[in-house]
Amino acid sequence: MTPQLHMFRASLDGLPPVVLPAGCELRCFQAGDEPVWERVIALSFGKNPGEIPFEQSMRRDCFLPERVLFIRRDGADVGTASAYVTPADRMPDCGYLHYVGVMPGHTGLHLGYQVTLAALHRMRQEGRRRAILQTDDFRLPAIKTYLNLGFVPMLVDENQRQRWREVFANLHLPELAERSAPLLDGPVWQPPAIPPFVSLI
Repeated sequence: MTPQLHMFRASLDGLPPVVLPAGCELRCFQAGDEPVWERVIALSFGKNPGEIPFEQSMRRDCFLPERVLFIRRDGADVGTASAYVTPADRMPDCGYLHYVGVMPGHTGLHLGYQVTLAALHRMRQEGRRRAILQTDDFRLPAIKTYLNLGFVPMLVDENQRQRWREVFANLHLPELAERSAPLLDGPVWQPPAIPPFVSLI
């Protein structure tokens, strides 16, 4: 459904620490990691390796190796998230959470939460004060992770009012729909245009 759902974290202050399960570690992108990223993202999204090319999806003006994070488990890269940015003239001081994924067989360990949290810490280290992301209605585990990390819905289209209510119902979290009622019944916020390269989970 279009437009994608947007979520917003108004402040990057007070982030909890990254706590990795035993056997896991974080690392940044290194030269030659393009196929590693492509494999992690493709398998996370149920696609074939190479179907989401690194060069097309990630190699932009805001690319820096330290902004592309991997989480390793028992020596293998199994998850990723990136701490990209929005142009200063569009959303000043705002980080953009870009391409989050954890490969099948490694879910249930909260690796998506931890690698996303690490990306938020990276944004904060670079002086970002808030964060934004885009996602799809059907990515319920990811949306639950983002909610747990303090993101809230950000309406950018009238059709998202009911879509968010359906997301909360599908998550079996009716209390969130009730708590979010002022936002879902409030005005649509049309933020400055999101850069064309951002295409998230």
